[in-house]
Amino acid sequence: MKITFLGTGTSQGIPIIGSKHPVCLSNNKKDKRLRVSVLVEWNGFTCVVDCGPDFRYQMLRSGCEKIDAIVFTHEHSDHVMGFDDIRPFYFRQGDIPIYAHQRVLDSLKQRFDYVFKTENRYPGAAAVTVNEIKNKPFSLGGLEVVPVNGTHGGLQVFGFRFKDFAYLTDMKRVEAVEIEKIKNVKILVVNTLRIEPHHSHFNLEEALAFIEKVNPEKAYLTHISHLLGFHDEVEKTLPENVFLAYDELELNL
Repeated sequence: MKITFLGTGTSQGIPIIGSKHPVCLSNNKKDKRLRVSVLVEWNGFTCVVDCGPDFRYQMLRSGCEKIDAIVFTHEHSDHVMGFDDIRPFYFRQGDIPIYAHQRVLDSLKQRFDYVFKTENRYPGAAAVTVNEIKNKPFSLGGLEVVPVNGTHGGLQVFGFRFKDFAYLTDMKRVEAVEIEKIKNVKILVVNTLRIEPHHSHFNLEEALAFIEKVNPEKAYLTHISHLLGFHDEVEKTLPENVFLAYDELELNL
């Protein structure tokens, strides 16, 4: 399994437009973060988790030429607003399979109604095959994918376990029964917005406590804002098996 971090930033990305914050002015490539998304590949199968506003550039930068599935964590704009840019894949492949909670599917149908139309379709619009995710395992490319239910403020969100890889973003609370689904994975990815507490995201202290509960071999932090600090400085303070993810980082499992 190959894991590519397409983006590791928060909803505004880093640098933030017009910001003079030192992290936003950093020349370190690892401090420049597109909106959060990850590419997971196994046995020739290609799955993207979320497609935010930077999706087009992320696909070009990664060299991705096909998508077998798009899996959505939730419907916030930084996770879905690149949806129209699936068109080149559709033109080559046909209908693109998407997987999401019914609430997320309803949101996509409202925002991108032309994609879901069955009559009088705009000729250049993409089309999708819709698959509803409930809180139970489902199959992708011969692999069992396990949803991990959590809350993002007052909103339900899904994380996902792909074999020994678990990816959770935009989490604030995860119940013990859900944590059991990902105990002792080899690689855990979890959101870590900043140092100070936040109403709908793990801060650094909460993320590290969550990692201790899961007990992975390695953990990577994502969905990072400029307020967490400089990549190189923060990474020096982390436990031995915890790392900051960064855009274009590739892991093999």
